[in-house]
Amino acid sequence: MKVAQRFPEGAEIEVADLLDELAAADRLTVGDPRVVDFLVRFARKLLAPAVARRYPELASLGFFLRRGEIAKVLARLEGGEDELRFPRGLVFHVPPANVDTIFVYSWALSALAGNPNVVRISSRSAGAAEVVLEALNESLGEADPIIARTQRMITYGRDDAVTAALSAACELRVIWGGDASVNALRAHPLKPSARDLTFPDRASFAAVSVAGWLAASPEQRRDAVVGFYNDSYWFDQAACSSPRTLFWVGDRDAARAARDEFRTLLAEVVAAKGFVVEPAMAVQKRVSAYGVAAEGLADRIRFDGNGVATLELVEPSAVPREWLGVGTFPQGDLAELTDLAAFAGRKDQTLSVFGFDRAELLELAHRLGGRGIDRIVPFGSALSFAAIWDGYDLPAEFSRLTTVTT
Repeated sequence: MKVAQRFPEGAEIEVADLLDELAAADRLTVGDPRVVDFLVRFARKLLAPAVARRYPELASLGFFLRRGEIAKVLARLEGGEDELRFPRGLVFHVPPANVDTIFVYSWALSALAGNPNVVRISSRSAGAAEVVLEALNESLGEADPIIARTQRMITYGRDDAVTAALSAACELRVIWGGDASVNALRAHPLKPSARDLTFPDRASFAAVSVAGWLAASPEQRRDAVVGFYNDSYWFDQAACSSPRTLFWVGDRDAARAARDEFRTLLAEVVAAKGFVVEPAMAVQKRVSAYGVAAEGLADRIRFDGNGVATLELVEPSAVPREWLGVGTFPQGDLAELTDLAAFAGRKDQTLSVFGFDRAELLELAHRLGGRGIDRIVPFGSALSFAAIWDGYDLPAEFSRLTTVTT
């Protein structure tokens, strides 16, 4: 059972030998300065202008891994004088192929908690993921050798024996992907002391306050649309936190004009960014949009070229949660933001918003009461990863507490 070593780069290795090497490696500590220094050096490579221009999502990753941001993450792990925090143990990460940088956030937080890690990189990885792996390997030159001994990223095909061996050896298995992927991986047993941290299928929404939109300046409206574009079109709207439905909250008549302006601005931004929808995707969007209409969930469809498609929902509660294709947005009307609580559920992750005040957002969060929507963020921040994700405090999940009472 051999796997390809992507980081550190090397020859194929037997899984048993890989696990033996990790078991024999020196231990890291929570917030180990050798890990911090390595991540900061790696972040600088991602923030280089040439990289950031080509892959804006890597600039966000680089910002997340700056020394000041890392300090904020580690501050979350500070406990009382009777609490000692330690690494959890070997962590096995299985990220999705369709969001090709999510594995770095998961791995980095686990490494900061002092864990040895094995990350499975999809054989279909390309683009930004390849740039990440290149930057990681380049950063090893000045790193303490313990980084190479404790942190591994590998690629292998559909080999249940490899997955079973890695699952049996880990203390924590982190699974990103669809419900089917989560269930398939759970078929491989863990040791009794281990557990899963799962990130299954999720859907996300966006909401605009009609009153807030009307009160905004033309510059603020355009900035909001640019933020919405970034939230939606990066990763082809396939990320769990990318908005797939847009709600207009407030006066319904006033919302009509606001919708038209928003759609026009969005089409302009898509064109200005040079975003190209491939023919196969354009066909997918039309099939999906007409499918929603055929189910009786939408009564009007509009296509602004191949870049933007909008569907008017018959009822806001009939929101389709499946991916319909990049740039496809069902829209619905709500009288109040808290009306979302009537149909939001555990499958719903992020609500990106524009034009609301904090009191309105807090009222919605209290009305939801943890039953749905884990994140409420402004337009432009839906894809900004944070230490708290899907309702999990990840630094805490990646570590253990020992209490000493005297």
